[in-house]
Amino acid sequence: MPTAVTGAHATARASAAPPPSAPPTSSPGHPAHQRINLALFAIGMATFAMLFSTQALLPDIATAYGVSPGRASWTVSGTTIGLALAVLPLSTLSERFGRRRMMTASVGVAVALALVIPFAPDLRTLIALRVLQGAAIAGIPASAVAYLAEELPARATVGSIGLFIAGNSVGGMSGRVLTGWVAEGAGWRAALGAVAALGLLSAVVFRSLLPPARHFTPVSLQPRLMLRTVAGHLSRPLLLRLYGIGMLLMAAFSATYTVIGFRLVEEPFGLSAGLAGSVFVIYLVGTVSSSATGPLMERLGRRGALYAAIGTAVAGLLLTLVDSLIAVLAGLVLITGGFFFGHAVASGSVSRSVTDGKAQASALYQVTYYLGASLGSTAGAVIFHRAAWGGLVVFGLTALLMTAAITLYATRQARVSERRGAAAVPA
Repeated sequence: MPTAVTGAHATARASAAPPPSAPPTSSPGHPAHQRINLALFAIGMATFAMLFSTQALLPDIATAYGVSPGRASWTVSGTTIGLALAVLPLSTLSERFGRRRMMTASVGVAVALALVIPFAPDLRTLIALRVLQGAAIAGIPASAVAYLAEELPARATVGSIGLFIAGNSVGGMSGRVLTGWVAEGAGWRAALGAVAALGLLSAVVFRSLLPPARHFTPVSLQPRLMLRTVAGHLSRPLLLRLYGIGMLLMAAFSATYTVIGFRLVEEPFGLSAGLAGSVFVIYLVGTVSSSATGPLMERLGRRGALYAAIGTAVAGLLLTLVDSLIAVLAGLVLITGGFFFGHAVASGSVSRSVTDGKAQASALYQVTYYLGASLGSTAGAVIFHRAAWGGLVVFGLTALLMTAAITLYATRQARVSERRGAAAVPA
């Protein structure tokens, strides 16, 4: 059942509901709908490009500062931790000041920090700036999902969230490939500067295209009410399962991509930094899989779609154990496609499962999701340093099997509920 929200907040949310007549954006081909999709695609691209900008550069950063892969990985983990800590407070502020304004402020501060980061004099300063950048980026994901849920009809929301996540995949790909090649020719600091330029361009496109909100109604900031809303979300087993799924999927995915650069520059592959960074073009697979979330979810159902995503990622991880570049690349294709599909299903299901406190519900998903990213980045680097690629694969498989266990539990609970409902109907 929906989270219970009482008082002025509930009244405001009721007044914010779309009018009975379908808004113009309800048609997927309507220009306003297309502008929303393009704008959110652009800011999604900026988000992932900046958030994981150092991931492909970890071998260079570790060498430059003379540190282990585990310490260098904190330039990734610190950013995702900053995001996880700030996403709930910033999503609450978006309830008062608006989703569009929050996303604009967040991407502006994140780009400003991106322009400063290349000049960090030491690893400690670099990590500190990256933590701040993660906190700035935190205003984007939950606000974006809440904006889509408020401005678009339910049948269009999942597809648009899939396109936002597709922007994440393009940003993740372009940022990593760009940094790999720029670093090879001009050094890792210049590579970070190139990502800042990409983030700035994406931010300009976003701000130019996104229409003003039509169905947002600001509410007063009431911490007690916000805590009550959060507690309500955390009391719902469905949301808890979706949060756990997002965290575990991201842990497996983040661990894989944090370490893959180290593996590919070592024997038996021995790739250059540019070529190793080019494997991130595989992120485009995530663009396709997340964009197809709506139709596939209608065909398979939520749990069926999650089983398909998990199985695909598991097959990919196992394939990367083969010491063949072709096998490793094929494995990364499967891991990437499975992850982005599963993530789009889980995050879209969160927004569809609540009627009140959508920003907080999405923010809680982002908290667990990026905690999974932090766990995967740090644990993956440490495990690889101590147990090589085989240890990393065991870590990833464990996270994915736990995801499957959560989904299986949900399937059994649903069947029990169906049987009870059928038994309660008179013959």
